[in-house]
Amino acid sequence: MAKVTNAFDTYTATSDREDLSNVIYNISPMETPMVSLGGRRSVKNVQFDWQTESLPAATATGVLEGGEISRSASTATVRAANVCQINTRNATVTGSQQASDPAGKKSEMAHQMSVIGRALKRDVEKTICGQQGRNNGAAATVRATRGFESWISTNAGRGTNGANAANEGAAPTDGTQRAFTETILKGVLSTCFENGASPSVMLVGAFNKQAVSAFSGRASATQAVSLEGIPGDHLQASVSVYTSDFGDLKIVPSNFSRSRSALLVDPEYVSVAYLRAFESQDLGAIGDAETKAIYTEFGLEMKNEAANGVVADLTTS
Repeated sequence: MAKVTNAFDTYTATSDREDLSNVIYNISPMETPMVSLGGRRSVKNVQFDWQTESLPAATATGVLEGGEISRSASTATVRAANVCQINTRNATVTGSQQASDPAGKKSEMAHQMSVIGRALKRDVEKTICGQQGRNNGAAATVRATRGFESWISTNAGRGTNGANAANEGAAPTDGTQRAFTETILKGVLSTCFENGASPSVMLVGAFNKQAVSAFSGRASATQAVSLEGIPGDHLQASVSVYTSDFGDLKIVPSNFSRSRSALLVDPEYVSVAYLRAFESQDLGAIGDAETKAIYTEFGLEMKNEAANGVVADLTTS
């Protein structure tokens, strides 16, 4: 087919307006389950403290009728502490760009602040879930809050040569990685029960979320079910709740906990403490550009580490 003679086309035109969508598509992971499921409290100091205690061992020994009691010694509570660390993100926009009319944004600076605010929330999640030890900081040393994995010592299932953190300032020692099996999980859940823990949530990376769905127990059996309003059958091939001998465990995929670790969490015994919640600051203009930052100062309050657990040193591929 020949082109019509002298037909004016888009290849020649110079005045056609561009067609740029007003929607900005962003699929970066945004879920922060640890921050969301735990509690939240405000603190008034860089270091914040709390107390824990435990009951004496149960005994079946009776006492003599009419006998004088043996006076028991009282046990003091155990004081625990962590520190708040500072995280920040910033954005700088020129005066010209701020005055422009960008697609999908009412204001370039407002958009950038929204982006860094969401990024900072992910930073908090990654820190809280992590293995870093506590660092009190100094004039030239960054403070570091102690992460979830560094706290866990009572209910920990580790690979060969893996070890709990040696002290509050240390990270746990990674061991030889092994495939995540139902037997490994049941062993740690049994330890949790024996120590009085009742974790109700397990955070796992994508690979080990699928490993849980492949467990051979009855809870993971696939089945075809009819869904109202949806034609045909729906294949249930995942495990969202694992019912163990010691209670239900909600399986939550996590993008920001370490993929080699499964975190067993009792939300009643984990919270994020904020010295400063998310706080916007104008850092002023340098020349024809304006900078704003968002700061947060936070720490993990592990109310009782024995209420939680970890299955560590899992394969990730």
